[in-house]
Amino acid sequence: MSDGRVMARLEHVGIVVEDLGAAKAFFTELGLELEGEMTVEGRVVDLINGLDGVRSDVAMMRTPDGHGCLELIRYQTPAGPTGDPAAPANTPGLRHILFEVADIDDVVGRLRKHGAELVGEVAQYEDSYRLCYLRGPAGIIVELAEKVG
Repeated sequence: MSDGRVMARLEHVGIVVEDLGAAKAFFTELGLELEGEMTVEGRVVDLINGLDGVRSDVAMMRTPDGHGCLELIRYQTPAGPTGDPAAPANTPGLRHILFEVADIDDVVGRLRKHGAELVGEVAQYEDSYRLCYLRGPAGIIVELAEKVG
């Protein structure tokens, strides 16, 4: 019996990256766990992507609580257009993903070792959270939130 809802749950978010190894290391440092890897290709993959000759490497990274998953994708073929990895936070489209962390300063320091750079600054929002945006793999903006108080 349907209650009228269209969606039951969000399964994963896909992120296209140029360096799959670096992306896996970045998100592993953030606490995600590698769930599996595979290479996909063939007619069905072409049909889903709306492209011909797709061959891509995929890594599924699960959050420690088991509720969220990132699909990291590196296309071997066909070559895709280059995006702007420095696109500002107000550019239309998917701009950021947020992870709640226990110690934002520690996490920022650890992610910097994987090439992450702060977009702005770590700032406190009222008496609830310390927040920041930083750039991760392929220029994606990762927001970190540390609950305070």
